[in-house]
Amino acid sequence: MPISDYYRMLREKVGTDLLLLPSVAAVIRNDRSEILFQYPRNSDYWSLPAGAIEPGESPAEAVVREVQEETGLKVEPINIIGVLGGKEFRHTYANGDQVEYQVIVYECKKISGTLEAVDGESEILKYFKEDNIPKLMMPYPKWVFHNNNKNVGECVEDS
Repeated sequence: MPISDYYRMLREKVGTDLLLLPSVAAVIRNDRSEILFQYPRNSDYWSLPAGAIEPGESPAEAVVREVQEETGLKVEPINIIGVLGGKEFRHTYANGDQVEYQVIVYECKKISGTLEAVDGESEILKYFKEDNIPKLMMPYPKWVFHNNNKNVGECVEDS
């Protein structure tokens, strides 16, 4: 789903003005330690499976939902790799909508599922070696992709 009803309602009120978006992204590795990336339709850049957190949703719930929608995979968030944001995470979409993402990047483990673009947002889903990462829309620092990241925070389920 490219834009939720909540964010559509906000856009109706603010037009294309800058929105700060709490978001999540997933680093998912296959058995060869390659990282999964998606190439969204109508884009010039690759992305991690990622998306906005919806009202009432925890970040851990959001990353599970976004990954399932975009890749067909059910994942379990293992730990938080980092929390990123700032002017480097600003983007203007082709329609003029301006956003600035604050991204919680999770390391996730595949639980089940078959790799497929469920919601039609992804044109290509592909694993890449850590030293051959494609051109990305967001300027993730290289350490986000290192396989030896120390846990920033363990994931816990909300009660």
